[in-house]
Amino acid sequence: MAASTTYEIIQGISQAAGMSYDGAVDEKGEPVKVGLKREEGNPLVDKRVMDGFSVSFHGDQLCVHYHSEVTKKELTNIKDLDGETAAMFKKIVSFLKKEYKKITGNGLTLTSTCDCKVRVEYISHIRCWLTAKQYFKIGGLKGFEEEKSAEDRLDDSIKKWISLGKGGPK
Repeated sequence: MAASTTYEIIQGISQAAGMSYDGAVDEKGEPVKVGLKREEGNPLVDKRVMDGFSVSFHGDQLCVHYHSEVTKKELTNIKDLDGETAAMFKKIVSFLKKEYKKITGNGLTLTSTCDCKVRVEYISHIRCWLTAKQYFKIGGLKGFEEEKSAEDRLDDSIKKWISLGKGGPK
């Protein structure tokens, strides 16, 4: 199997994320299950839950954005908000990998580079809007160099400045 180009990897991830819209069906006509809250219950008689996710690309990293509407009562009953949100990211990443494999025939490696960042905003006295994001390093991308830290860049610029005083850059 030939190695995928950066364009093919990004295109495959975008297509996989595109299969997550509310009401999506697979090739057999069955509803696509991501693991989101909106998939629970009966959509005809239960209150619709608004949640979903999107992806964006930042160099060799994939940023997964998750958003959900929760009530204040549900929010106070959650013991570990970060843990539950991290579990939701695991479901989303699992879905992306599975769909990517279906679309391209290749595996996808996503490695978490940081903890998820969660933000809760109050809409009213009853409802809240939860937004979260987490970054993942995309495996197999070529052409991205490791960025130097701010301290390393400062050290390099100081060394260059000192060398200018000794007769020019070296």
